[in-house]
Amino acid sequence: MSVPGTLDPPRSAPDVGGPPPEPAPPLRPRRLTWRRALRRDWQLYSLAVLPLLFFAVFRYLPMIGNVIAFRKFSPGGNPLGEYWVGLRYVEMFLNDPTFWNVFTNTLVLGVLSLVVCFPLPIVLALLFNELTSRRLKRFVQSVSYLPHFLSVVIVAAMVMQLLSVDGTVNQVVRAFGGDPVPFLQQPEWFRTIYVSSEAWQTVGWGTILYLAALTTIDSDLYEAARIDGASRWRQTWHVTLPGIRPTMITLLILNIGTFMAVGFEKILLLYNPLTYPTGDVISTYLFRMGVLSNSFSYAAAIGLFEAVIGLTLVLTANLIARRAVGTSLW
Repeated sequence: MSVPGTLDPPRSAPDVGGPPPEPAPPLRPRRLTWRRALRRDWQLYSLAVLPLLFFAVFRYLPMIGNVIAFRKFSPGGNPLGEYWVGLRYVEMFLNDPTFWNVFTNTLVLGVLSLVVCFPLPIVLALLFNELTSRRLKRFVQSVSYLPHFLSVVIVAAMVMQLLSVDGTVNQVVRAFGGDPVPFLQQPEWFRTIYVSSEAWQTVGWGTILYLAALTTIDSDLYEAARIDGASRWRQTWHVTLPGIRPTMITLLILNIGTFMAVGFEKILLLYNPLTYPTGDVISTYLFRMGVLSNSFSYAAAIGLFEAVIGLTLVLTANLIARRAVGTSLW
């Protein structure tokens, strides 16, 4: 019992013994299964039904028909071929000099299209980005986009009209005292005509993705570069191009994937037997062998060979891009 006017001694906490209790672990969120996600967001998933159905019917289901590359197929018979022939058709096109001629033409046209048509949209997008007048920028963009909306048939017809013996180009040649040139009948002109028309039709539309990528670059980076005394060219080289590099790498890999699939429709409309030495590619050769000559198994073997090369190019380009610049599709 304490005496009034004195201070009680401090009481110590009772010693219960043992370590202090551990805090309770945080509650983990419940794992969202695919059934719960489908039940919760079925409206969003329903939007993907038609695209998935399209790819399943027109892209993946026809892959089953590749089996006729190794089986004897006759029109009106078994859709998957009559009997097994192994690598007979593969050996046929590997020993066919005509195939190697069209294979070389495909490589040359693919390389020319990639070298010319891939960097031009980047250059054009950078030029658009430098325009200060919004009205002029919209006008030039609209003009560059228009060729994309023209069908391949119309573009081919325009090219044939311009380059015919009595066309606009030869009229200009005559005006300068030259002789008319049959451009569409000379094999040495076919590659130039195809790549030029392809660039005219696709370059403007190809700038859309690059212009969208340019809007994501932080303006503070340009301000810092100007403070450091960087010129306009230095800002483009050190700020703009690195900012759109992921988009450039992605589109480059996609273009390499379609490297072997050179434009079938336009070449089919522009070429003729006189330009076969430089204009005949794998896709047009497949059309003649499969549809016109009814050699479906032979055409399927060549198409499968082309697809394997395309897949190899995509995987290789993706691997090189991931190791070289750290950007890839997967």
